[in-house]
Amino acid sequence: MTAGLVRIPAQTTALGSDRHYPEEAPVRQVAVEGFQIQKCPVTNTEFAEFIDATGYVTVAERPLNPADYPGAPVANLQPGSMVFHRTSGPVDLRHLSQWWTWTPGASWRRPVGPLSSIAQRADHPVVHVAYEDAEAYAAWAGLALPTEAEWETAARGGLHQATYTWGDEPEQPDQRLANYWHGEFPWRPAAGYGRTSPVGSYPPNGYGLFDTAGNVWEWTSDWYGDTRAGDPCCEAGSYDSAQPQFKVPRKVIKGGSFLCADTYCLRYRPAARRPQMIDTGMSHIGFRCVKR
Repeated sequence: MTAGLVRIPAQTTALGSDRHYPEEAPVRQVAVEGFQIQKCPVTNTEFAEFIDATGYVTVAERPLNPADYPGAPVANLQPGSMVFHRTSGPVDLRHLSQWWTWTPGASWRRPVGPLSSIAQRADHPVVHVAYEDAEAYAAWAGLALPTEAEWETAARGGLHQATYTWGDEPEQPDQRLANYWHGEFPWRPAAGYGRTSPVGSYPPNGYGLFDTAGNVWEWTSDWYGDTRAGDPCCEAGSYDSAQPQFKVPRKVIKGGSFLCADTYCLRYRPAARRPQMIDTGMSHIGFRCVKR
């Protein structure tokens, strides 16, 4: 499956940022070999083709083993995923549980819960994909998941150390450059925002790639470490020290999502990165693939 792939030239480029969040530092020079990357995130239509061809069952659709989730409420020990829900008004932004809800029945087929569907979201990015789901799709397609360095190099679009995928200046009031949260987070989005959008709805970057800023976070193949110094972290070293009871490795996700708000999560930038447990999909995480 080579349709929709864009060639990224071999280059040595500066990745990371010393001016934003600490996990993005330090800036370092990285040599990246040439590769091809999908122009857009994988869509629901494309993922459905994979499911139809293989019969694959995603992590969010599988029964949970209570032994893997000590102390979890029985109601939560059924297939499902984490879904974003707008709050009814302003809330304390330190508490994510106010807008994230474990939702039984949520999956890539039913992105906001058991009564939803992808019927009107065929060209939206697939979401609720755990890391192994994305890997399985990539293997079926004869592709692979990008490294963090590959993803960020592609997202920068040839711009050296620019803050955003389009340059150093933030989006202006008369522009629509990316699908991130416009309005008051997490309760009152501006018209046209607050959810995923069809891929390619916003201008491409310098390499012709769409949605490298906002829309959905995207999986990479690198283990997460608290900084970008040295080699990528090992599996055990990627565990969340704040939740030692959960021995679940974490991978780096990139690009930000429709939930990134300037007042809360300024991460719709190429250098931005977050950890994500490999067994957990969410309603704002998708992926795209590369060919080396």
